Amino acid sequence: FPNTQQAKASLLTAQQPVSDARELLRDSLPINNKPIRKIQKEIFTKITEAVRVPNVKMSEVQSAVSESQKVLAKEKPAIIKDVVGDTAKKDASATLAQIEVKLNEFQDIIDKKDKQEIPIKQQEILSLVERIENDMIPTFPFKVPKEYASGPLLMGRATVEMKVTCKSSSNTNGGIMKIVLDGYNAPVTAGNFMDLIKRKFYDGMPVQRADGFVVQSGDPGNKQTGFIDPETKELRTVPLEIMVKGDKTPIYDATLDDIGRYKEVPNLPFNAFGTLAMARAEFEPNSASSQFFFLLKESELTPSGTNVLDGRYGVFGYITEGKELLKEIKQGDTIDYVKVISGSENCMNCINENAAAAPAVPAEAGSLA
Repeated sequence: FPNTQQAKASLLTAQQPVSDARELLRDSLPINNKPIRKIQKEIFTKITEAVRVPNVKMSEVQSAVSESQKVLAKEKPAIIKDVVGDTAKKDASATLAQIEVKLNEFQDIIDKKDKQEIPIKQQEILSLVERIENDMIPTFPFKVPKEYASGPLLMGRATVEMKVTCKSSSNTNGGIMKIVLDGYNAPVTAGNFMDLIKRKFYDGMPVQRADGFVVQSGDPGNKQTGFIDPETKELRTVPLEIMVKGDKTPIYDATLDDIGRYKEVPNLPFNAFGTLAMARAEFEPNSASSQFFFLLKESELTPSGTNVLDGRYGVFGYITEGKELLKEIKQGDTIDYVKVISGSENCMNCINENAAAAPAVPAEAGSLA
């Protein structure tokens, strides 16, 4: 890792990338509809920048709303055309009408200079935009390599819930975090995690690392490094899997450094507090099994845009609700359960949820780097 002075210098010079988990997930959807992307960027990027300054730049908020209204006025047919299925097209038409109403409400907020309401209305519109974008994906966008296709695969997205009990926090007894797993960009990695959730592998497991840099768990405590498949009696591992912006399929088995693409940006970067990735042995890219970590983005070791993790570790999701709990979690706290809330139908080759829970066979702790 770079030293603290290098990190601080990088932080001052680096361009601030998107750090909002939901926006990162929207950006990484495999769609290419320019009108809906235009609305998304106007409402997220321009308004987020406008409210970041002490005195909200109402002129920028106005510009974002006006530009979005212009797109809707001219490009509704082009948006609906890319939505898949007749029912979804009808839903999209109704959703666009809702966006129009929300934009008009936004205009009232601007006229009243109501700064408190701006981020609320912004999120309402972005949720509607996201709904339409999700309905623009016709089929899974690529074929998983043959050598990994027989294992658990998440062919889309899923939302899971993780409940943690905090034993030594003075602020909370624990709580629940919601996490979106992204199979569009990491189907093998996310599928492996989903399968372990369905096996109740993580239920009751302690947090094994919480050092201000990451919160890590998934080490069941045996002599190997993770999940022992009860059918094969062997350690199950997943490859390093990284989708680079602009690519149509993920890169497998190698870091971006290894293949000389270290300057390129993954679709799922380590930008957000609560980024979820797999832990692995430092020099073995395909050694991840069951151990995972959440990045605590405030660490000076990983300033935005210059972090040392992108392209080296496989991100497969983000915390979208309850991420504040990460600050309270300590080593020895307990993951009470992880369960699937939605998207279970997208998990191919996963164990039936009614099957017996996998035994937590002890494993050696893996490392981040």
